[in-house]
Amino acid sequence: MSFSMYEASVPVFNQILNSLAAIIDKAEIHANEKNIDPAALLQARLYPDMFPFLRQVQVAADFAKGCSARLAGVEVPRYEDTEKSFAELRERIARTLAFINGLPRDAIEASDQRDIVTGSGAKVREFKGQVYLVHYAMPHFYFHATTAYALLRHNGVDIGKKDFIGSY
Repeated sequence: MSFSMYEASVPVFNQILNSLAAIIDKAEIHANEKNIDPAALLQARLYPDMFPFLRQVQVAADFAKGCSARLAGVEVPRYEDTEKSFAELRERIARTLAFINGLPRDAIEASDQRDIVTGSGAKVREFKGQVYLVHYAMPHFYFHATTAYALLRHNGVDIGKKDFIGSY
């Protein structure tokens, strides 16, 4: 059985990004029901040197679109990081999903040995496609998605493992 670069990337990004959108809905409901300023959840951090919830979602979306674009051999779209609300985060996720779902499957499938370069200057990293996907992009994506989930759970939003995993 061969390894499918497409199946290991785009459907996984879809599953977890859709889950993030759903837990954002629950966070917004929680804030409204408990009379919590949404900024308290959007700016929540696990530790002072870590990104807040809002930035965790932005970075998770960035890894999904960046990885998918690089695997497909197309330019990575640039998103301005201007989101300040739950609704704007959901829009970012929706734009990301529309982008990755519009990429040609065959280009991603053919990417296992494609040269992938990320970063610039002293932070430049070079990979082959499959190594990039499995050992770099997916761990980063999951780190930020999991941290976003943990921030909301830590702050009392009624979510569990099924909310994080979602459906496929």
